[in-house]
Amino acid sequence: MSEGSHPHGLATAELKMTTVNRQLILQSRPKGMLAPGDLQLKEARLPELKDRQALARVKYLSIDPTMRVWMAGDSYLPAVAIGEVMRAFGFAEIVESRHPDYKKVDRVTGLTGLQDYVVVDSSVKQSFQKVPKIPFVSDTVFLGTLGINGLTAYFGMEIAQPKKGETLVVSAAAGATGSIAGQIGKIRGCRVVGIAGTDEKCNWIRKELGFDAAVNYKHTDWKAKLAAAVPNGIDIDFENVGGEIMNAVLDLMNLHGRVILCGLISGYTKEDPSLASFGTVLVKRLRVEGFIILDYAPRFMEAATQLGQWKMFGKIKDHETIVEGLERVPDAINMLFTGGNTGKLIVKV
Repeated sequence: MSEGSHPHGLATAELKMTTVNRQLILQSRPKGMLAPGDLQLKEARLPELKDRQALARVKYLSIDPTMRVWMAGDSYLPAVAIGEVMRAFGFAEIVESRHPDYKKVDRVTGLTGLQDYVVVDSSVKQSFQKVPKIPFVSDTVFLGTLGINGLTAYFGMEIAQPKKGETLVVSAAAGATGSIAGQIGKIRGCRVVGIAGTDEKCNWIRKELGFDAAVNYKHTDWKAKLAAAVPNGIDIDFENVGGEIMNAVLDLMNLHGRVILCGLISGYTKEDPSLASFGTVLVKRLRVEGFIILDYAPRFMEAATQLGQWKMFGKIKDHETIVEGLERVPDAINMLFTGGNTGKLIVKV
């Protein structure tokens, strides 16, 4: 594209003013927490739109622990390559379109990447979902309760098959996924115990979200408090953390309990995460099942509809921690591992 020229058909005043797309590029694979320079802010020119493409302006970015996994190496998705725009889920608005399925002001969620603008292209395998405008519902809810975290909690709890009167323990219970998983447990009639890292978070999940008990794992006597909170043992472990916390929960599991492996965040920034003793799994005949939310893509609408109804009727409450500015994404990612957020962590671009 020649200097000063504009992408094809970009007639909006906003796009007349800019041909620049700020992008956070993966520059080096982090060792531990993200260090300055692991993600570098660079500017690229907006591409010229081709037929069956649309251009969307990214408004909000979902900050998730799995991003740290994508930086490190291959997992359920290939690692982000050095020099590539860092992968991330986001919420975006179509600002120009040469695509029959998208018109200006359509709103979409999907893998936008950490950038100001994303090209929505039907020839590339991208899973962008259009999202409706719902009165009194914020845009950001489509990244949290009605987005990847709510869906993860929904399908994880479906695997758990909770029964009335059972005890469910949720680790990282004040996070975006754990907080919803625990509330689904309450809807299903479980006694729900959450594990979190501050007294404020413990108070929030108990008083606001209706958990039966909450344990602050930063307290020296937390294991005794956890045992006291589960007098009938633990039937379901909705596991987000791994390491020492998971081992303590497994020690209190009942025979034939279910462990839903949603994440192992304690190991994402360490070289050698502490893994659970499979001796406990054997002796207690536990069923351990991991899952990846992308496997459930054909059922996302069904789950989002149910989550939306629960939210509308006040059965699910949520909280958002919003960080302003694309350049602050690295700090926001580190907040996930220092416990700096309550509920859903989002960057407003």
